Amino acid sequence: MQHANGNMNSIRLYWKRMNRRFAGIGLWLMLAVCFMTACKDDSSSAGEAVLNEEDAIVVMADTFPLTSIVENSGSIIGQSDSCLLGEIETDFGLLRASILAQLACPEGYAYPAGATVDSICLYLYYSSWVGNGYSPLAINAYMMDKKTFSYYGTYPSDLKVEDYCSRDKSILTNRRIVVASEKLDSIQDEDGKYVPMLRMRVNDDFKDYFWSIQSFESQETFNQLFKGLLIESSFGSSTMLNVSDVALGVFYSFTYSKAGRDTTVHDMKAFYANSEVRSVNHLQYQDKDALVEELRQDSDTYNYIIAPAGVHTRITFPMGRIADSIMEHMATDGRITKRPYVNKAQVNIAVENVFQGSSSDITRDTWLQPSQYMLLVKEESAYRFFAKRELPSDTCALLSSLIQGTDSVGNNIYYYSYDMSDFLTNQLRQDTLDEDLDMLLIPVTVNEGVTGVTASAYSAVRQQESMSATIIRSAKNGMKFEIVYCGFTIPKTAQE
Repeated sequence: MQHANGNMNSIRLYWKRMNRRFAGIGLWLMLAVCFMTACKDDSSSAGEAVLNEEDAIVVMADTFPLTSIVENSGSIIGQSDSCLLGEIETDFGLLRASILAQLACPEGYAYPAGATVDSICLYLYYSSWVGNGYSPLAINAYMMDKKTFSYYGTYPSDLKVEDYCSRDKSILTNRRIVVASEKLDSIQDEDGKYVPMLRMRVNDDFKDYFWSIQSFESQETFNQLFKGLLIESSFGSSTMLNVSDVALGVFYSFTYSKAGRDTTVHDMKAFYANSEVRSVNHLQYQDKDALVEELRQDSDTYNYIIAPAGVHTRITFPMGRIADSIMEHMATDGRITKRPYVNKAQVNIAVENVFQGSSSDITRDTWLQPSQYMLLVKEESAYRFFAKRELPSDTCALLSSLIQGTDSVGNNIYYYSYDMSDFLTNQLRQDTLDEDLDMLLIPVTVNEGVTGVTASAYSAVRQQESMSATIIRSAKNGMKFEIVYCGFTIPKTAQE
């Protein structure tokens, strides 16, 4: 419903028309505050007696109620550098995760003349795991034989695997049984830490096929010859791996003559699923619709944000009521005489499930923790924001990290905090204004950028694909929107 009548239309046009005239307002406000706080004696009332009402500076504060509810946003848009693999039962349902990955073409590469393939191995590197590290997990792999990805395409986490892979035949000699905590294979990274690794030998049919691909002119040609891999678990519901890297290692040998003697050389060429190609984390939450309905029953007290389930919380801001309240104080005798400016618009989201014990004390009920970063984004713009890889701005989305503070008696409290003053100012300057504005709380991961006056603090903000659960106080349980605003006299020639 559009909020447009009489004076309100004129008022909101002022927001837009005066965008470039706000530069000096901050200074005037500081002078006004200093004047009002410094003058405590009777001379202050003498000044008020000679000041016209419509010339006075208005400074107001108000608090507005919000509404919130758990929302099933469906799939997420995956852009992460790592993927989940496995199956795990949580307090918020059963999650199954598999990986569809292209491999980067080594453009311009050629195997040595006369080289023959010895073996090919599939490598998975996992940085961590969640769940039971001693429970067995079976992993299998298939060749994507139907279609592949476009590098610039957008692919949801709930895509149909059957559109890409028939699963006719595994490429492995045997499915791999994994016990995550054993770390049977590992490599040392650049920082000297050991990264667990899974090494799986492929069968002869796949080895012969992949070796037959020796055309490395371009990624596009390579993708048509080899569309990618599907990697999934076939049993085990207690462990989820955080897979950081996927690669195929082609082991080959060739012979050359040197000083009249034949010398055999054994070498390896790696094909990586890296940032040059596309990978999609296929995610399935069992009975998610029923889960969301169950969580909504708790809306009087708590709301929930669960990753990577696509379970978010919608917060509704009463924009029409806020605009009416602000503009009511900008009028004198029914005529708009003051230009409004939002000084502060703050909303804090209290988080209830931060575990404060030691890591050794974490149990099944406490290991699923809140997201480190939470995005507050206009619901109508959320898909575009992630699909086009946008960054937070005052017109669409705001970002907050998880903040630790203390309450009045010294207890630790945790919350996300959003300064919405510029955002609210931008919204109120629009030609038309909806009565209500719906925004979503979405857990995200961030890549830090170069900080500076003109540079963004973040180079990328993406939907979180690692597992987290954030329990927050609902709107009915203390969520508030606090606004401080002021009004400065509009020149009489500009008043309507």
